[in-house]
Amino acid sequence: MKQTLGEKSFQVFNYLVLAAAAATMLIPLLNLLAVSLSSPVAADSKQVFLLPVEFTTGSWEHILQNKGLWGSFGVTIYITVIGTLLSMLFSVLTAYPLSHKEFMLRKPIMFGIIVTMIFNAPLIPFFLTVRELGMMNSLWSLIIPGLIGTFNMIIIRTFFMGLPAELYDSARIDGCTDAGVLFRIYLPLSKPVLATVSLFYAVGYWNTFQRAVLFIRNPDLWPLQMKLRAYLTSPEELAAVNLVLGDYDFNTTTLKAATILFATIPIVIVYPYLQKYFVKGSMLGSLKE
Repeated sequence: MKQTLGEKSFQVFNYLVLAAAAATMLIPLLNLLAVSLSSPVAADSKQVFLLPVEFTTGSWEHILQNKGLWGSFGVTIYITVIGTLLSMLFSVLTAYPLSHKEFMLRKPIMFGIIVTMIFNAPLIPFFLTVRELGMMNSLWSLIIPGLIGTFNMIIIRTFFMGLPAELYDSARIDGCTDAGVLFRIYLPLSKPVLATVSLFYAVGYWNTFQRAVLFIRNPDLWPLQMKLRAYLTSPEELAAVNLVLGDYDFNTTTLKAATILFATIPIVIVYPYLQKYFVKGSMLGSLKE
């Protein structure tokens, strides 16, 4: 069907707006990359915008040899992988019974769950509860308190409610248990929403910061975001670099830029692999007939 002039103009306008929105997100990352690959003098004198000035890989060589940074990277990978898997398991197991009208306690339980979205737990009782459970200075304190995200669980529940009831009835008639229906029928049909919610959980665990500040005292257990904060707010580890600037091709400015990218790139790389499920899963999990 041939488009009218107005439709073509509107399409071009949309492309321009989306391109501008993409630029506002890409330009800061490109600037950080350029700074991390520039000389200290160029970085500190604000000569760098989108292209490196006096190209050097000194900052990247330094942070890639930093054992403490790699240790924090390993901690973040651990809590992201284990946390996402456990969160998805418990969210699915919670959403499944709540998606069936036959479950008599469905409404009061859903009411209690929704209340937690409106009223968050006070910080001091939350801290005392975690401490009394013996999870201080434990990676479990970064996983268990946020094991089920209410919003994420509701998305999965709504998606399950949209699946044909005939699938459940026929499976039960054939002798399939509830666990069989869930793992053999519901989950294979739920890849879009599972991928979407997994991404939500993974980003949340990757960006873990507040719980680490509250519960982790051992620097060896710091996740990547805590290590990044140390570089940005208390760069004592890097202060010696500036004292011998003539012997180095990096300084605190270029190291900060490289460290921020080091903490950002891995989760950005994951997104394209889940993108095909992302929009479809969000829409299917947010609508109900």
